[in-house]
Amino acid sequence: MDYVTLGRTGLRISRVVLGCMGFGSPAWAAWVKGEAEAAAVIDRALDLGINTFDLADVYSLGASEEIVGRLLAARRARHRLVIATKLFNPMSDDPNDCGLSRKHVFDAIDASLRRLGTDHVDLWQIHRFDRVTPLEETLDALDAVVRAGKVRYLGASSMFAWQFMKALGMQRAARLAPFVSMQPHYNLIYREEEREMLPLCRSEGIGVIPWSPLARGRLTRPADAPPATLRAGTDTTQARLYDASAAQDGAVIAALAQVAKARSVPMAQVAYSWLAARPGVTAPIVGAVRPEFLDDAVAGVALALDSAEVAALEAPYRPKPVAGHE
Repeated sequence: MDYVTLGRTGLRISRVVLGCMGFGSPAWAAWVKGEAEAAAVIDRALDLGINTFDLADVYSLGASEEIVGRLLAARRARHRLVIATKLFNPMSDDPNDCGLSRKHVFDAIDASLRRLGTDHVDLWQIHRFDRVTPLEETLDALDAVVRAGKVRYLGASSMFAWQFMKALGMQRAARLAPFVSMQPHYNLIYREEEREMLPLCRSEGIGVIPWSPLARGRLTRPADAPPATLRAGTDTTQARLYDASAAQDGAVIAALAQVAKARSVPMAQVAYSWLAARPGVTAPIVGAVRPEFLDDAVAGVALALDSAEVAALEAPYRPKPVAGHE
């Protein structure tokens, strides 16, 4: 496993990040795996050298943090792990149990630390941009949490580039703890982040850890093939992000299948290879719920595509509406 620094920080993360949304309670989503199955995936991740684990408080409404926290604590010393989690989404029907208000920021970090069983989070990320809370209030509260020693680094996730740059500018002007990473929606059939967000991140030295590198499984099989997993067949988010009937997506997937066939490797490996090599990308977040899925991710990141293969993969793409900022 290779390790790279996250943006301009000294924090070294594995070139594959294990996304932990799939661990928790099946009551939250039918495809979510319980503790025993999560243990097998985490064991494989650690065997492969993965040191970075991405969670969010909303995943299984906290159960994901509880399970992953227990499993990691039993397997690795805390200083050998990079634990990332997120806040923003509603955790209950309480009107203050969501968003990025000062109240919720302080409440959310304490709740996540309690569930994770640790005294600090290495990377704490705002899951989405809060259009209600004044940005000054959010940034000041996040800075206070860092200064309290509960968080080592701050990150952000899907938003418009102007929103992110506004936040970075305000942090610098007030000498607040800065965002050091961005978690965008980015893969072969959704490349809209290439227009503004990725150039911004390269310019400002922001680490990039994309989510949904396989487009919710669509980049693992031919466009007309039936879903191969329970998640692929029941994930309602997939329908919001991708149009299964889109001809342009089908053309990209067909090109991916051709390159994979010529290479004699799974489509997933080629999709990971393309993403990991994009300018500015630090490491993809891999939401594996089976140990073998991690093997494909690690092999894919190590796979080098030539310029002709990259051109073939990218040629069918056409711009589309922004998706994933909700």
